[in-house]
Amino acid sequence: MYQRGHLGMGLALYAPVGFFVAAVGGLEVGIIGAVVVGSLASTPDLDMRVPFIKHRGITHTVWFALVVGVVMAIVGGIVGLSMGPLWLFVFAILGGILGILTILSHIVADALTPMGVQPYKPVRSTKYTWDLVKASNPIANYGLLVIGGVLASAAVFGGYYLRSLVIGA
Repeated sequence: MYQRGHLGMGLALYAPVGFFVAAVGGLEVGIIGAVVVGSLASTPDLDMRVPFIKHRGITHTVWFALVVGVVMAIVGGIVGLSMGPLWLFVFAILGGILGILTILSHIVADALTPMGVQPYKPVRSTKYTWDLVKASNPIANYGLLVIGGVLASAAVFGGYYLRSLVIGA
């Protein structure tokens, strides 16, 4: 998939998390989570700019997702540090979840294409593909973007609405 498709898939998979985050943390936190997902959605494709890394190689694996999750957990912990120990923990967990989820969403989107992915390489070289659409298909890319945007928006605003009903915020 292309950048728009990856953004859409990331937002679609963020939707359940976004609902929870907005219900617990508020609208701002839910939106910030969506922005983080959007910012990371095409990260695995940086391999196309690095000469010694094969496209859809190591950056398209669960191992890379775990590394990004750890980095984002550290970033989240640093963000939460100024708010106290509880927030350090909460934002570290949230950062880790967002990092892993976003990279996995990228892998899922690329599995829609004929080229597929090998998400467990080098441990297992099994190729996964649903062979549904070419990565360059504009309808698929824009379709994913619209679907993901609608799902994430509805989830975040729905979570915030639930929060307002429960606590009256």
